[in-house]
Amino acid sequence: MSNLNNNLIYRFGTVALLWAISFMAYGQKPAPLLQNAYHRPSVSLNGQWHYIVDPYETGYRNHRRWEPFDEFVNTKASAAPYWANAKKTAPSQRIEYDFERSPTLEVPGDWNHQQDELLYYEGTLWYERDFSIELQPGQRYFLYFGAVNYRADVYLNGQKAGYHEGGYSPFNFEVTELLKSGLNEIVVRVDNRRSAGRVPGLTTDWWNYGGITREVKIIPVPDVFIQDYMLQLDPEQPAIARGYVQLNEAKPGQTVTISIPEAKLSRTFTTDTAGRAAIVLSAEGLKRWYPERPKRYEVVLQSGRDTLLDQIGFRTIQASGQDLLLNGQPIFLRGISLHEENPMRGGRAYSREDMALLFGWARELNCNMLRLAHYPHNEHAARLADELGLLLWEEVPVYWGINYTNPETYAQAEQQMQSLVQRDKNRASVIIWSVANETPREDPDRLSFLKSMAGAVRQLDTTRLVSAALDRTEDKQEKRVTVTDPFAAYSDMVSVNEYIGWYGSTPERIPQMRWDLSSHDKPFFISEFGAGALYNYRGAREEIWTEDYQAWMYEETLQMLDEIPSLRGMTPWILVDFRSPRRNLPNIQDGWNRKGLISEGGFKKEAFYILRDYYAKKAAQYRYDIKN
Repeated sequence: MSNLNNNLIYRFGTVALLWAISFMAYGQKPAPLLQNAYHRPSVSLNGQWHYIVDPYETGYRNHRRWEPFDEFVNTKASAAPYWANAKKTAPSQRIEYDFERSPTLEVPGDWNHQQDELLYYEGTLWYERDFSIELQPGQRYFLYFGAVNYRADVYLNGQKAGYHEGGYSPFNFEVTELLKSGLNEIVVRVDNRRSAGRVPGLTTDWWNYGGITREVKIIPVPDVFIQDYMLQLDPEQPAIARGYVQLNEAKPGQTVTISIPEAKLSRTFTTDTAGRAAIVLSAEGLKRWYPERPKRYEVVLQSGRDTLLDQIGFRTIQASGQDLLLNGQPIFLRGISLHEENPMRGGRAYSREDMALLFGWARELNCNMLRLAHYPHNEHAARLADELGLLLWEEVPVYWGINYTNPETYAQAEQQMQSLVQRDKNRASVIIWSVANETPREDPDRLSFLKSMAGAVRQLDTTRLVSAALDRTEDKQEKRVTVTDPFAAYSDMVSVNEYIGWYGSTPERIPQMRWDLSSHDKPFFISEFGAGALYNYRGAREEIWTEDYQAWMYEETLQMLDEIPSLRGMTPWILVDFRSPRRNLPNIQDGWNRKGLISEGGFKKEAFYILRDYYAKKAAQYRYDIKN
């Protein structure tokens, strides 16, 4: 064998070995998500973080081989990686970065709206901050992120805690061995670049906000702790509440106590060999959760030294023929779609106050439901919806140009759905898990992708509905609208985005259209309709972009939809104008999608009041008794 061949074998063999070593040392993915991190005692890392913009990834990769330093370099011997946060110790030492002298960004928050020069930035940006903590014996410590868009590489005291991909999902790492009492340092590399293999892919119709967009905290837990739990009414036997408690330790015979003090309920269960306890409680005396009466109970979970408190509402949601049944009674979903943006402050919404602003407008609209598009929103959303009595459609960003043949893309999509379900499965407000929006029905690989997603969701949660926002099929000659998407057969309700009168026609065509849904004996739901309008731009109703045109479309559309016998709800597009780089018409869009019923300044358009009045009529039509 030639020396050349020997060298090639040696080189590739060494690279393979280094990859294997690097995966063990640096490739740690997040630990299983802590349930109810929202209410666990914690040390907040929110606040000002230093940052360095790094479009060439100078602090992450070897510039000649384009290899990540943490996979191919002994970082203890190198000051080049930015996570080393090297300090100058000699006059001649050359270090080409300095976090201490770098500017700061607020965490949580997107970088786009904190610095003008970062408005359109897509690439790598480094965050760094110091924090102090006093470690306690017998405790384990987890570093928890509400979300980072899109990839996060996390380093604690110069060591890699792990990485996470997915811009809207919570994740955590166990950092017990990396923390120390006293001063600690955390560095996070954030990369928000769009990619064909990511979820979402290269193209969306919303802003690609980068950064640590949700809260960061250190969560201490006992050595043996409650890893996960779920408790909800059995849809088939609503007099029984079922669920489970999962301890982090796979050991049988451990005790778990579930208490609902207000209902005078308390029972103790034991774990199986996997550390899991199946929960069965009588729900006879529990008042049901309704939008008009969002009753929640304090639930206490205790095992060993770990005690968790949660506020849980108890209700059932089912599809029965063409009806949606909430607690066994027909309901009409009076909804609206919204993006996770604060239009008044600008940028990504992340706080309870942000969500209270948006939800307050929705309630003023007479809504009982919200579609949180097109990705998981922050946890305050589901918690506040529980409190206010707003039903939720939650979604993952399987959207437009997803790569349906790439196993890594599917793995990311399923992981995002798993994280969403795990975080929000105890929220009574959440009634629909959506696996996709506007994906091409003609793509055969897409159907397999979505079927697998739906199957994965149903394995995780059998108490809610599964759907997706599909496209309609329109025969313009026969003036007939159908739903031919094959995924409708795998969905608990048929959900469709329809823009008759906006894309490809004007609203005068709307009354001519006839909907044929005879092949679907399921609840029918309009997940989107709408038209763009610039606030306070008035004119003839035929003039596009005026409030008058938008109002005309709403009037015609609502009348058309009201004639569909199986219609059980809608979430028009959208509550508030939102940022989108796709929308570039000068003096009208200027980088905003103008389909909102409210402007980015908080001003209501005429169509807001049309939909509000329609929903008042629907509320009167679908009255039900609040039982128990």
